[in-house]
Amino acid sequence: MTREDAGGATRFHSLPHLKEAMKLPTTYRAPRGKDSRPQGALRLPLLAIAAAMLCASGAAHAQAAPAGESAMVKLIRGLMETGALKKDVGEALLAQAQTEAMAAAQQARQLASATPAAGPKLEPGDVRVPYISASVRDQIRDEVKGEIMAQARSEGWAAPNETPEWTKRIRIEGDMRVRGESRFYSGNNTNAQIDWRSLNAGSGYDVNNNTNLQLPQLLNTQKDRANQMRVRARLGVIADISESTQAGVRLATGNDDSPVSTTQNLGGGLNKKNVWLDQAWISYKFNDLLSVTGGRFGNPFYTTDLLFSSDLNLDGVAARFSKPLAGTDISLFGTLGIIPLEYSSDNNPSRSQNKMSSQTKWLLGAQVGADWKLNPENKLRGALAYYDFKNIEGRVSSSCALYSGADGCDTDWSRPAFMQKGNTLMLLRNIALNPADPANTAQPQYVGLASKFQLLDINARWDTRVAGGYGLRLDANYIRNLAYDQNEMFRRANNNIINNFGGTGGTGQADFKSGANAYMLQATFGRPDMAVRGDWNVLAGYKRIEPDALPDAYNDSNFHQGGTNARGYYLGGNYAVDKNTYLTGRWFATRSVYGPPLSIDTLQVELNTRF
Repeated sequence: MTREDAGGATRFHSLPHLKEAMKLPTTYRAPRGKDSRPQGALRLPLLAIAAAMLCASGAAHAQAAPAGESAMVKLIRGLMETGALKKDVGEALLAQAQTEAMAAAQQARQLASATPAAGPKLEPGDVRVPYISASVRDQIRDEVKGEIMAQARSEGWAAPNETPEWTKRIRIEGDMRVRGESRFYSGNNTNAQIDWRSLNAGSGYDVNNNTNLQLPQLLNTQKDRANQMRVRARLGVIADISESTQAGVRLATGNDDSPVSTTQNLGGGLNKKNVWLDQAWISYKFNDLLSVTGGRFGNPFYTTDLLFSSDLNLDGVAARFSKPLAGTDISLFGTLGIIPLEYSSDNNPSRSQNKMSSQTKWLLGAQVGADWKLNPENKLRGALAYYDFKNIEGRVSSSCALYSGADGCDTDWSRPAFMQKGNTLMLLRNIALNPADPANTAQPQYVGLASKFQLLDINARWDTRVAGGYGLRLDANYIRNLAYDQNEMFRRANNNIINNFGGTGGTGQADFKSGANAYMLQATFGRPDMAVRGDWNVLAGYKRIEPDALPDAYNDSNFHQGGTNARGYYLGGNYAVDKNTYLTGRWFATRSVYGPPLSIDTLQVELNTRF
């Protein structure tokens, strides 16, 4: 076989004995002619042959190897400058061209230093091509590759498609939900359910009938709301700073700043939807047993939505520990939390030179529990917790002369920042009457919680398998407000309790109806978590929450539309239609425990996904 150079004049004739020619130095004689160029014309093709022997990947573009950049390198740079090549593609080609050029240069140096072996006498136009063994070729290739890659790593152009190291320590996670919701109210419901949250958010409701004939803001309790479209979206970033330190930030949708729901109503004239800071935390892990998290974070306690909504995040500091017991299938866990619920304004009264001392409402929580794996099919979990809600109860103010221009009363801070419904409430302001016209003195009032809250919380869970291997999970939760004291509530309120009375119309202590207990039972059949297509479960449960068993601000906002003084059952099911994507259906049938009748049924159909 033959090969021609660029001018077409020089040819290399295949040798009769190729195997012997590869082992011994062989002289090639090029035929001379009118246009033959015995030295210069052969240099480039022979260098290409040498490069091909070193690396069969096609280093022919490195033939010239003049001082400075090769023609191939210059060509690639020119194509990049004109935009014919994308930057990342061009950088990859440059790296390859420079690697091959260096290999060719090193081979040329080795050829020049090699001692010519005995062989046929060279004549003008002949070129000697020494044999390079496979092991030497591999060694040369590895050395050149190592030098190029070291330079590439130091200059940052080795792997244009490789992700930077810091991005490997960042995780993005999130979930989305689209919900269709319908609410059905009984026609026998009371139509005088006051919206206490709105009342407390304003300048107070004037309770003097002589100066105010308007009703306070009321909740809808009788007109159905069908086919309401709602959505929830949450997006979080978690950074693994080191083996011990993590940080996270999460954004979420939401109609308002409610702590118990991140669900956003659709519609509203197709206006843009709100996005809120849902989480922002730093966590430090001291060892395998103990970690501490500070900022705004997910609920660190093992609870059900009887007490804390699944959307609820807590502010403050929480420490968590876990410890397996050696030689057993039991693992202990525990949590301590210091949660600031609300700070009073440090500028109150705003129009007074004499400011009030600041006040803080706290949640102090402590929980211990254990996981026990009885056998491959049965697991138990139990936890005992104590939650002390400090300084959240209402307080009656000292006498305040609002008629003379006083800027509020000194216990206005004790009204809750957020409420749902159900807790027993009391009037907060002790308003002085205008002696010139006492009957027509305006009396704008706020309301506060009549009871203190110190909760004993007991949780239990049993996971087992039944009916040929199907999962069955049983959950139970019991809560008792240890600080509930009916006599103390009326004393604290100066007998100005304003709700949770029986149907007799009386407003005295004998007519008062409340309680300090709450419990929940739930059974889930199937897979508890939806992960892969075809996963499913069905569930059923019952709740009873007496009015002052727990603060009404923080529990599930779906059952009875949130709050306490509620009882009823719920049914539901989930089916995974794809990986981490599932359909959900739920039905709630609830009514009030005490007081005027309030019956609410709720249907929810959802498509959920997470990533």
